[in-house]
This record gives sequence, structure tokens and C-alpha cells, in this order.
Amino acid sequence: MRYEVRVNEQTQPATVRVFIALAPPDHAKEELARELRPAYGTHPHMRWNRIEDWHITLAFLGELPVGTIPLLRPPLAGLAADRQPFSLALRGSGNFDDRVLWSGIDGDLDELHMLAADVRSAVKSCGVAFEDRPLRPHLTLARARRGDRSSAREIAEGFAGFTGRRWPAERLHLVGSNVGRSRGPIHYRDIEAWALGTGNCTGS
Repeated sequence: MRYEVRVNEQTQPATVRVFIALAPPDHAKEELARELRPAYGTHPHMRWNRIEDWHITLAFLGELPVGTIPLLRPPLAGLAADRQPFSLALRGSGNFDDRVLWSGIDGDLDELHMLAADVRSAVKSCGVAFEDRPLRPHLTLARARRGDRSSAREIAEGFAGFTGRRWPAERLHLVGSNVGRSRGPIHYRDIEAWALGTGNCTGS
């Protein structure tokens, strides 16, 4: 038994790749997935993100020591408790650098930007250093393979007029990813999530 414990401890990663995000509800994701369905067939070589992993990044923290995570929980829980849900929608499409396909975000964008600013301030108050890039609200859907400079643009043009129904952003998510730890698809998991405006929180 002692040997097994030592092995488990040694195999635990010392760091975790972390970001803080909002996530559309299932019905909003399904609405967009229906719009994208033809592209899944015509562009199977795109590296499509799993629908359950779609998210709107508020702050990307990068690779952090595992011991940093407990420091983030209290300020993020308090921030979520003090903020009321607000309305967002998925709308339009585009691409970054001809390779990254995304859907745009519409709705209460001022509230979204204020929440992102407060999240970043909370992270900085914990002494966590990260690259504080300007917020460009979007939902990353897929990435083209190297050398493919046309697929993302073609798909984006196909659903540029998409406008989804509005939905309430109700939970703040602290998310970890397996980037760099597996040759398979990128997967995300909630480390913890907090309901906006209630102070209730649940671990994952």
C-alpha cells in the first residue's frame, strides 16, 4: 500500500493548464451544432473541439503549479457571488490567422467585459502572473491543420449570418486542460464552478 501511494504521488503532474471561463448552456450549443453539421461532413480534417468543451475564455492563466489552485478559489467564489447573471448569445463567425474557426458573442457585452476585468484583478490579487491579453469574446470551434489556409475561412463564411437565441450566463468556471499531456484531442474539465449571484458553489 505504501508503495502504491508513493507511485501515485510521483505520477501526479506538478502543474496544471488553467483558464477561467463561461460556458453556453446545452440548448445554445446544440443550436450552433446544428448550424455546423454540414461543415462536419465537408471538412472532416478540421480538428473540431468537442461540443461539451465549448467555452468563452475570460482569463487564460497558462501552466500553474497545482498548489496555486486553492489560492484562486476564495476570490473567484466571492466574485461570482457578487455578480448577477446576464444575457449572451452566439452570433456570427470568423477565423484567427486563417486557421482557428470561431463563433462570435453577442448580448450584454459590457457585463461580460466587466466580469472579465474583475476576474483578472482577482487572479492578480493572488499573486498569479499571466499574460493579460485584451478580451476578444468568442467560442473556439475548430483548428485547421498546418498548411490548410482555406478551410476555416470557408466554414466561417457558411454561417456568418448565424444568430442564436439569448441565454443567461449563470456560472463562472475554473477549468483545467490536458494540453501538452496527451497526443489525443484536447479535453477540459471543471476544477470548480460557482453560480453567479447566489454564492453557491460545487466542485467537480
